[in-house]
Amino acid sequence: MNFSVDSLLRLAADALASQTVPAPDAELTARSLVQADQRGIHSHGLLRLPLYVDALKQGGINPRPDVTLTRDSGATALVNADAGLGQVAMQAAVDLAIERAARHGVCVVAVEHSSHYGAGAFWTDQLVARGMVGILTSSTGPTVAVHGGARKVLGTNPLTIAAPSGRDLPLTVDMATSAGAFGKVIAARQSGTQIPEGWAVGADGRPTTDPNEAAAGSLLAFGGHKGSGLAVLLEALSVALGDATFAYETQDIWDNPASRMNNGHLLIAMDTAAFIGRDRTEAKVRGLQDAIGASGDDVILPGQIEHDNGARWSSHVPLSDSTAAALDRLAAELGLETAARADG
Repeated sequence: MNFSVDSLLRLAADALASQTVPAPDAELTARSLVQADQRGIHSHGLLRLPLYVDALKQGGINPRPDVTLTRDSGATALVNADAGLGQVAMQAAVDLAIERAARHGVCVVAVEHSSHYGAGAFWTDQLVARGMVGILTSSTGPTVAVHGGARKVLGTNPLTIAAPSGRDLPLTVDMATSAGAFGKVIAARQSGTQIPEGWAVGADGRPTTDPNEAAAGSLLAFGGHKGSGLAVLLEALSVALGDATFAYETQDIWDNPASRMNNGHLLIAMDTAAFIGRDRTEAKVRGLQDAIGASGDDVILPGQIEHDNGARWSSHVPLSDSTAAALDRLAAELGLETAARADG
């Protein structure tokens, strides 16, 4: 079912504003969610809007945070998100990183007391547009067992790395370090479909393709012990540089919307002008893209699928029946106009 992008942006912003989120913050968060759906990353899109609204109602997310710098050393900074929307904290972190990286060549920003920030490329895109390399990671709620373990200890701990190419398509990897994103498990549960084999184990430790059993059990890290090791280090980097909490210390807002998750994020911005220069760096990245693209008929560049989806769905975006129904219920509950269907 296709929907008008403009009407989805309006519904999302109005829903957040109904919970006293300031208009600029509501509009930013709406853009983050809708862009994820436009790019086909439905696990980080409007599927989450009812959850955000519920968490705002119940106190898990602070609608009007006082985002502050806890520590500031020039090229490094620690941002206190005050339990606000993760998108609000991340925009503050990105703006600071761009300014400081332009001055110092590199900037590292840690964020504490935050929440879910949406798809990571929404943030690194802002860096590559200015000729900067971006690396971003975050803690999440407890969803993932370490390799050889059976209990949820880690989050899905997303990793986004982006390099500028001077083209509309940067070189971008944006992924969860679990075999599948937890949002995709939620989407499968809502739509009544199965998840792929190898994504999860149930509470009994046995492999499962049932999203309900997966939600009650644990997701698995991608790549066996290697992916598990990467996820552990990303958990450490996201949390240990500030006063955030580890996943195993956190109650996810999916389980309790009143929970203040205290997620940690880590953003690294590197200004290519401080190395061999923006033009030369972007030319080298383009050369790598071209070599990869020419290496086989079925090769897809990192980030290409999402880029192509975004171009295809610039004005209208498809949503699952379950997400569409959830948005209709939310609009009715809040007394808002439903999103406009684009297919009659």
